[in-house]
Amino acid sequence: MSSNSRLVSPLELSRWMLFSMGIRIQLHHTDRLPRSPFLTIANHRSFLDAPLLMVAARQPIRFACHHYMSQVPVMKSVVEALGCFPLDDPKVRGRTFFKQATSFLESAQSIGVFPEGTNPMVDLTAPGQVGPFHRGFAHLAFRAPFSELTIVPTAIIALEESQQDTIPFRFLGWFDPSEPLFQKTGRHPAVIYQKVAVVIGKPITIGERDRQNYHGRQASQAAAELTDTCHSAVQTLLQVGCY
Repeated sequence: MSSNSRLVSPLELSRWMLFSMGIRIQLHHTDRLPRSPFLTIANHRSFLDAPLLMVAARQPIRFACHHYMSQVPVMKSVVEALGCFPLDDPKVRGRTFFKQATSFLESAQSIGVFPEGTNPMVDLTAPGQVGPFHRGFAHLAFRAPFSELTIVPTAIIALEESQQDTIPFRFLGWFDPSEPLFQKTGRHPAVIYQKVAVVIGKPITIGERDRQNYHGRQASQAAAELTDTCHSAVQTLLQVGCY
């Protein structure tokens, strides 16, 4: 076989990662996933979250990830292999996100966003908690050049896990000095699942009627309301599991 043979797809790599680590996975309500490209959002505590959601969806998903993941050796190779798109410099992250996410959706690829951002991976939250959501995904849903875009709230529920210390924060700060979280002492924690459930929530479709309220001063309010709705959906899934 030549050196130009087919590379492993993000979905195949995700399956291999989870299988090789012996992670037991429970999937619930995968029938709720739409056939057309969608935007999935979920809580986020582990580097395993993106592979888990791809395995649940049975398809590659383009996940937005933090800038430093495209800068740090090893991390860079992993996120590229998983098909993630790192957000750019903080001053232009919003513009980069909308441009890249829209491009992927237009090419019939689904998008994944962890609206909590990096915080819960650095300052670990309890398994049943979800932190505040950033509103970028909501603005994308209203601005996307489609008649409809479906948002799929999803919960990743850690049933058994362990935590390990990895790279020193100061080392990460060399690659992304603009990130305040990396000014901490100590090492970046990592959550490793032994047993985990992925629960797909009820889809939320944003159509033309919804976009009528997204203009002028009402745009910010509409995005805030959609963000709150999605946050409540994920929090409910975490608290009660399947429903």
